[in-house]
Amino acid sequence: MACGNCGTGADGQPRGCKNNGTCGTDGCNKLTVFDWLSNMTIPEGQTGFNYVEVRFKNGRKDYYKNTESLSLSIGDIVATQAATGHDIGMVTLTGELVRVQMKRKKVKEDTEETLKVYRKATQKDIDIWTKAREREEPMKVKARQIAIRLELQMKISDIEFQGDASKATFYYTAEDRVDFRQLIKEFAQEFRTRIEMKQIGLRQEAARLGGIGSCGRELCCSTWLTDFRSVTTGAARYQQLSLNPQKLAGQCGKLKCCLNYELDAYMDALKEFPKTDVKLYTEKGTAVCQKIDIFQGYLWYAYEGEWMNWHQLTAANANEIIAANKAKEPVVSLEEFAAEIEKDTKTDFGNVVGQDSLTRFDKPKQTNKRRNNRNRNKKRTAATATTTKSNQKKPTQKKPAQKNTDQKKPAQKGNTNAKRSNNRRNRPKKKPNNDV
Repeated sequence: MACGNCGTGADGQPRGCKNNGTCGTDGCNKLTVFDWLSNMTIPEGQTGFNYVEVRFKNGRKDYYKNTESLSLSIGDIVATQAATGHDIGMVTLTGELVRVQMKRKKVKEDTEETLKVYRKATQKDIDIWTKAREREEPMKVKARQIAIRLELQMKISDIEFQGDASKATFYYTAEDRVDFRQLIKEFAQEFRTRIEMKQIGLRQEAARLGGIGSCGRELCCSTWLTDFRSVTTGAARYQQLSLNPQKLAGQCGKLKCCLNYELDAYMDALKEFPKTDVKLYTEKGTAVCQKIDIFQGYLWYAYEGEWMNWHQLTAANANEIIAANKAKEPVVSLEEFAAEIEKDTKTDFGNVVGQDSLTRFDKPKQTNKRRNNRNRNKKRTAATATTTKSNQKKPTQKKPAQKNTDQKKPAQKGNTNAKRSNNRRNRPKKKPNNDV
């Protein structure tokens, strides 16, 4: 849930609250908690839990006791107790959910280390706090330059001012121990404030700085992940991932935390599979596992000496062969089990792609008038084709040539018109042309 100030403007461009995670509604902060008990009233005779959860810069949270019985709600800016002076933070959780969070994080109530809430922050407190936050970025650049000049093997990742601007905490990462006594002297002389150095790990550094992961979303450590569990390369091996450090490492340089998310599901699925180092002994030869598919439940084996020919088996078939080997029962070959799998898994898929043209959307859309003209032209071409077909005649057979005779027939005298009419009557009738 984002605050109203982070919405889109009238011109369609995002405005942004420009508070860098400190907006009043606590909607765009890191590790935001939703209070699902906010609409429920406390029963009569019961008092609310007098502890509140207060968040500071970059997700740092702590629990404070509300000794003054202030009416606090989520999003209120309060002045809290600190080792020296006071600090300014934002209330992120109240009520009974604070008790649950303290129990989960093993924070005890009413101890010597318990801190309390002084008051709601006044406008003067907020102005001092805002000015101190504006100094952090230029101070970080200057602090890095000083560390480089002193040739210290460390990286200053972030600076956090206390709410009253009386102390600045420098967070840094380093592989080995660093002697920063001279560094603190120069920092105090340069920035004119109390200095505290705090070393953090690479995962904590990525959580404080934030960023976008390879999945395209914000880093889990900077949004919702609070506990950093150890991740080993065994998690990648169980999930059959290639051991490529460039793909398995996150922005912190360590193995990605998301490798542990699906590890339990893979471990449960692998319980049905035999171990890959177990060989299958048959009369044809000894077979070695080459590959497994956890999702479909298949294994591929190859005979020793025939590494190019793989035989597909199910996990149940492999376990059956292993049990037969332990019982010293003969197994002919793997082809028998592989043939059964091929019969069961062979499916006939329809030609779904061939039903429609893949380029049907590339052509411009035709109007109704153009479509009618096109249909009319098609009809005309069909009609002309039929007429040309009907006009075609059968090939005429040539009559045999008459023999030349020297004797000429005598010329017949009479009415020539009558002879022509008689010849027309005596002509054979033409057969109708049935080609059409």
